[in-house]
Amino acid sequence: MIYRIVHRTTYKYKYPVSVGNHVACLKPRSLPHHQSARSELRIQPRPATRTERVDFFGNRLCFFTVQEPHRELVVEARSEVTIDENSTPWLQQTLAWEEVAKSIPGDDSPAGLEAYQFGFESPRIRVQPQFADYARQSFLSGRPMLEALLDLTARIHKDFRFDSKATNVRTPTEEVFKKRRGVCQDFAHLQIACLRSLNLAARYVSGYLRTYPPPGRPRLVGADVSHAWVSAYCPGIGWLDMDPTNNVVPSDGHVTLAWGRDYGDVSPLRGLILGGGAHTLKVAVDMEPIEA
Repeated sequence: MIYRIVHRTTYKYKYPVSVGNHVACLKPRSLPHHQSARSELRIQPRPATRTERVDFFGNRLCFFTVQEPHRELVVEARSEVTIDENSTPWLQQTLAWEEVAKSIPGDDSPAGLEAYQFGFESPRIRVQPQFADYARQSFLSGRPMLEALLDLTARIHKDFRFDSKATNVRTPTEEVFKKRRGVCQDFAHLQIACLRSLNLAARYVSGYLRTYPPPGRPRLVGADVSHAWVSAYCPGIGWLDMDPTNNVVPSDGHVTLAWGRDYGDVSPLRGLILGGGAHTLKVAVDMEPIEA
């Protein structure tokens, strides 16, 4: 499967912005089953400076500065990603989750050392007893890691309602847990908080999710969305992806953009501006399957 993805972000400011320094995290990662064939970033107004680098987590970032006065900033990422349709979801036997939790601190393999950093609190995710208590309803004594992870994912999907107006990008996970509603970012943060509260390693994954129009309706250009899900580490197998928003194992309908400790590490576009005042934000994503 090949996807052509267009992710367009438009900021409109009340007053002119004299200078803006920005970081874009909009280039898909390449993985064994998931290859980024092409990626292009178009920016208006044209940046005075522009550099690219790979961050600590292996994500591809673009740093740019706009120095001319402007009331509108448009950043459009165009990508093509090839996904192996024959790659099957992980269906292997796993250790009991307690064994996984015990093994991570002493795992000095490259994969284990990488995973270890994702077992701690991060700026947007706290380790708390309430999250551990909620998770333990799935993580019963001696239960295999995979089975417990699937059960927790299903429970979050059942217990929490998708509501785009209930939260914003800065809503704490504790508030999401209390309200029992939110969006994909919130549900990913919640599941990670549950896993880390049990001394398991979990990271936040950002990307895209293919959506389908209702029967008999045409596909709407720009109607797709950026998405977020969770990846948990299991020794001997690696990272296990789960999508609590949809209660699915990510497969050929998910495109991975970046990963980090939480949303703050992988926000698509962030920066500092001088001027501008109030602003409006519009984001449109189009994820189109094309012929190979």
